[in-house]
Amino acid sequence: MADRWDEPMRHEPVDTTRRTPIGQRYALDDEPVARAHRDRGIDRDDRYAGRFDAFLGDDDADATTGGEPPRRRRNIGRWVLRGIGAGIVLLVIAIGWLAVTAPLSKSLQPPTPPSITLTADDGTPVARRGAIIGAPVDAAKLPPHVTEAFMAIEDRRFRSHWGIDPRGILRAFVHNVGSGGVREGGSTITQQLAKNAFLDSDRTAARKIREVMIAFWLEAWLSKDEILSRYLSNVYFGDNVYGLRAASKHYFGREPEKMNVGQAAMLAGLVKAPSRLAPTSNLDGARKREMLVVAAMVDAGFLTRAEGAAVQPQRVLANRPTALPSGTYFADWVLPSARDQAGEVKTEATVRTTLDRRLQRTAERVIRQAGLRQAQAAIVAMRRDGRVVAMVGGKDYGKSPFNRATQARRQPGSTFKLFVYLAAMRAGMTPDTMADDSPVEIAGWKPKNDDGRYLGQIPLRRAFARSSNVVAARLTQEVGVRNVIKAARDLGISTPIPNEATIGLGTAEVSLLELTAAYAGVANGTYPVQPRGLEETQGNKSWYESLTGGSRKMPDDIRDKMLDLLSSSLRGTGREAVLTTDAYGKTGTSQANRDAWFIGFAGDLVVGVWVGNDDSSPNPGLHGGGIPAQIWRNFMVSALNIAPVAAPVVVEENAMDPEAFDNGDASEDPVGDAIPQVEGALDGFGLQMKMGRDGSISITPGGRDRPPPPPEPAPRDRRGGDEDGGEF
Repeated sequence: MADRWDEPMRHEPVDTTRRTPIGQRYALDDEPVARAHRDRGIDRDDRYAGRFDAFLGDDDADATTGGEPPRRRRNIGRWVLRGIGAGIVLLVIAIGWLAVTAPLSKSLQPPTPPSITLTADDGTPVARRGAIIGAPVDAAKLPPHVTEAFMAIEDRRFRSHWGIDPRGILRAFVHNVGSGGVREGGSTITQQLAKNAFLDSDRTAARKIREVMIAFWLEAWLSKDEILSRYLSNVYFGDNVYGLRAASKHYFGREPEKMNVGQAAMLAGLVKAPSRLAPTSNLDGARKREMLVVAAMVDAGFLTRAEGAAVQPQRVLANRPTALPSGTYFADWVLPSARDQAGEVKTEATVRTTLDRRLQRTAERVIRQAGLRQAQAAIVAMRRDGRVVAMVGGKDYGKSPFNRATQARRQPGSTFKLFVYLAAMRAGMTPDTMADDSPVEIAGWKPKNDDGRYLGQIPLRRAFARSSNVVAARLTQEVGVRNVIKAARDLGISTPIPNEATIGLGTAEVSLLELTAAYAGVANGTYPVQPRGLEETQGNKSWYESLTGGSRKMPDDIRDKMLDLLSSSLRGTGREAVLTTDAYGKTGTSQANRDAWFIGFAGDLVVGVWVGNDDSSPNPGLHGGGIPAQIWRNFMVSALNIAPVAAPVVVEENAMDPEAFDNGDASEDPVGDAIPQVEGALDGFGLQMKMGRDGSISITPGGRDRPPPPPEPAPRDRRGGDEDGGEF
């Protein structure tokens, strides 16, 4: 006992329930309790102080333990400041995002399909692909009733809101709920501009949020007139027309600054459903919508009742004099190259082509006047360097857009002999080289002259002029098929050519455009000539062409020999193509008269003509020296502005034209009455003159004592051949 009283008194609080000193309790479970308190944000000193004060019954205990601790209130304030800072950062990020993804300049660009306008070589628009886009308008310079018409029907409180119209959204919501569907929109003009210029047409919530953000962005940086100007400059009005200026010209033939109230109301009414309400196809619907807009203008106070009642239903242009054709043979052909030259087309581009409008009209006229019935025709005219200045791919583009000048592959007949004789000239022969015009058999194949006549030894000049099949076959065998193919490839023929002797008679199929370009290689003296519809630029050349020049010069002596041969043809099978100036060319007729050709050049023009049926059916009486040669001559006379030949007559001895013989029924003649149907013979001065059905004239010696006529043509060999053979 003494020992206990001798110990100093320890003033420790005592737990009245467990009779354990508080210090001892904390000593026993200090770590678990500390962890629990740390989780609740109470530090150790505060914990002990709170417990001790509670034991003593201190009234100030609530200041630290009861209610909210001061430190916790400070934490809430800190989080508020952090939230404000995060909001500022997000606002800065949003502004930066809008500046990048929604630049104000983009609101001037109409979201239209790519549009390319093709012009002729003089800059005159000749065709358009894509939308019609008008120049921008300035809302501040438009008559008040024009802008008021759009605001009355689209956004009546446009001048007062900040990009969105809560009243309009609420009204639209009520109407849509009452109707059970989406019947009315609450978008403002600013929102519509944001959607049209920057966003797609999906109806997701995210897109709508972006639309609102961009609307605020536009309102913050642009004036109301600037927003309205951008909206009116790119809104869609139907008929593939974008922008108020284009629409006013398209429908009313006037500038938007001169539109009356009714016209402005009609255009404002189109915005809701431009494709369905376009007045060119739904005038009644457009007029009803016009009156609805006028009523909205009266209701909004933009018009008095008397002014609204005075507005009349508007008329639109019955025709569109400024509209450009959307499809022509030349435009279809040149469009891929135009797109390549224009690069990425986002709105509108204008590309100048090589087309000559005068020559194009001439080409269309001579095809139209050719008197064709069921037969089709095509013509290509190009400069010697390959610039295509006129192209007609058929009698009627509206009925058949198939381009027979570029897409069709047909047997060229004797026009292919150009490559046979070029190979012969390269091998050292000349137009005076003698050739054997007599029957021949080559590996079981027996080519025949179509008229059944064989003249024996004749110069190549005469063989080319009369288009001798046997001479062409002999030359192909002598110089080699590979050399003939090489000559064709050198001049630009890219279509498959079989490795056989029959190619000399034109059994390989080619296009009119490619064959005409091959003749241009001879005319130009350099080859190959690449036909093109755009002015050549350095960027159009491949790296190989840039390094090598892309073309080679034909030796002068070879070219002179070829010109000699081509000019002789116009004294033989091609006499219907004779001009009053130097001209060169070659006829061609495929087997059974399925295809008839004339390719030639004069002056700076190289022109190819083809006539035939799309189904490759025979054309009795059709031959290259007839209708195609006449079309070529008529085009050249007009294009070169020269006088026509008074009477193309052949005066050489033994001249005949087997192509002029009509071996079929005249009722099946694919050509009309453009050529006088005159047949007969005149005797006099010891000469026999004969005029064929196609207008051809031949003179042969004799009269009443003339020798009997030549036999009928022999049957055609199945391996192919050319009906031109033996024409001279």
